Amino acid sequence: MIPEDIAVVVPRLGERYPFHPACFVCSICKELLVDLNCCIKDEKIYCERHYAEQIRSRCAACDELIFTEEYIRAMSKNWHTTHFCCWKCNDLLKGQQYLLRDEHPYCVRCYEILFSNTCNECGRSISVDSMDLFYKNKHWHDSCFLCSECRASLINKPSGFKTDKVYCASCYDAAFATKCDVCGEIFLTGTKKIEYNGKQWHEKCFCCIVCTSPIGTKSFIHKDNDIYCITCYEQKFFTLCIKCNQIISTDGVVYGNEPWHRECFCCTYCQTCLNGELFTSKFKKPYCAKCFGELFAKICHACNKPITGVEGTRFVSFEDRSWHTDCFLCDMCKKSLVGIGFISDGSDILCPECTRKKLSL
Repeated sequence: MIPEDIAVVVPRLGERYPFHPACFVCSICKELLVDLNCCIKDEKIYCERHYAEQIRSRCAACDELIFTEEYIRAMSKNWHTTHFCCWKCNDLLKGQQYLLRDEHPYCVRCYEILFSNTCNECGRSISVDSMDLFYKNKHWHDSCFLCSECRASLINKPSGFKTDKVYCASCYDAAFATKCDVCGEIFLTGTKKIEYNGKQWHEKCFCCIVCTSPIGTKSFIHKDNDIYCITCYEQKFFTLCIKCNQIISTDGVVYGNEPWHRECFCCTYCQTCLNGELFTSKFKKPYCAKCFGELFAKICHACNKPITGVEGTRFVSFEDRSWHTDCFLCDMCKKSLVGIGFISDGSDILCPECTRKKLSL
């Protein structure tokens, strides 16, 4: 505080404990102490109500101070001995067994009338002193928790519930258990079961039809009543590249009735991609024009270049020699010999006119 501030000073505390007017509140309830009326204990200020509680306890029932030395401490609260009563019948609970419900005390009789469950087997109320066994909103006495078929006790044993009745594992399986669509064995009580598209499997039976690996939690594909893992389904039903054996997911190339990725369709010899390039084949294998010419093509007798047949190239063969049609020319006059007669004179090929000229010399 600064000297100019308005302050509240309590005489019993002296000026060493000044308060802002807005801070002059009860230490417990924090309510403003109007008219400057306050009570002091251990150098703390209180309203009259909470000051009294520092000296005497307050009854949780009547909200009055307890001046007698004898009182009841229950539920973390204090009570006059005559006020600690059943919330329903008002009978005194001093020295009696009681139960809590919604933070209110009840005698045993009222609690059982109001809140006890009814046994699903015998139809009687389950007392607070009895074991209350329950399953799926049904309750039983411990002595009534029996198999509906063989009447064996089900306490601490596996059980099944069907049509409002409870059964031991053996009787439940015999009456209601379904069978695995693969092995034909029943699903015992507590066994994990996988269901899909109207069928059901044991976990160990839910396998890929091709590789027989258990599917487990992995993705799968159902086709024609069979289950496939993703890998086997792709291998069986997707188009695979003949070269890399991977799925062709976009446009591919078909050559020799076999599918190829475009990038996998390469020259057999130099591995140059043939996508969009001229190529030919030998022994059902593709080759670029260059490799085919170097490996397999005949050599033109005139130009010494390979005759590849690419783009429908025609050629002329005579004895052990071959020519491109454009190169099949008379060795003297250089006229094309395609479609006309010619004469072989040693290594020369001549048209009839040049032959006559050569003979007349």
